Amino acid sequence: MTAAVEAPAAVEPGLYDIPAELYHSDPIPGGSLSSSGARKLASECPAKFKHWLDNREPPKKVLEFGTAAHSLVLEDGPELVLVDAARWDTNAIKAELRSIRDAGNIPLKRHELDQVKAMAAALRAHPEAARLLEPGSGVAEQSAFWEDRGVWRRSRFDWLRNDGQLVDYKTARSCRREDLEKAFNEHGYHQQQDFYEAGGIALDLVDPERPMQFVLQEKDPPYLVVVTTCDPMAREIGRHLNEVALNTYAICRENDEWPGYLPNPMTALPSWVERQYA
Repeated sequence: MTAAVEAPAAVEPGLYDIPAELYHSDPIPGGSLSSSGARKLASECPAKFKHWLDNREPPKKVLEFGTAAHSLVLEDGPELVLVDAARWDTNAIKAELRSIRDAGNIPLKRHELDQVKAMAAALRAHPEAARLLEPGSGVAEQSAFWEDRGVWRRSRFDWLRNDGQLVDYKTARSCRREDLEKAFNEHGYHQQQDFYEAGGIALDLVDPERPMQFVLQEKDPPYLVVVTTCDPMAREIGRHLNEVALNTYAICRENDEWPGYLPNPMTALPSWVERQYA
């Protein structure tokens, strides 16, 4: 296992224990491709990817809640600060919230703090999830940087186990099988799994025989948990999409051209409409 170290002035391939803000700011000179970026490039045109890259939106409330759950479950991350006020729309409370966020912490209402605490307790009661995320069995929130055919790639692992297995924790609206299949497709989790595993293998951090595991948890009581991984077909599709994204990124960056949509002089109707009239 490669030891986590502080990021040097000139980044070299490896695993780094750095703040999330530094990771997301992309410390690689000239830029690098993240898993989120690869998913964006595989589903959007280069022009929209470049706009997203240059105009990052502030964290949304739903993402902030997910980060809060991560902090308790992984026992790593920003401090959760209780703001026990009846209203959050007064100038005084808005200023307090801004101050908390500026300090890198997460403000929560009392019911939200109680919720994430209950979720963490439910997860610890799930045998498989508790084993995978057992304190001391690995390290949390580690940033990996590596080169691939002239392109720098980066990932931030939720949990890197000492036995060479990656674990990713996610909150979900529903962990029902059919809903998970839709969520994996919609959010590109199959791409994420291949991207993360590629980095772990490139840096000799993971065991190729131990596929990455997703620990998913519902956000409503009783906070049910499911542990799963992508099946072979999903992983192959994820690998293909990452190759497309990697090649597109390399070409666009080399030419400094980020084109929009291809010309489309004629537009067809959806295939299901055509079948009705066939």
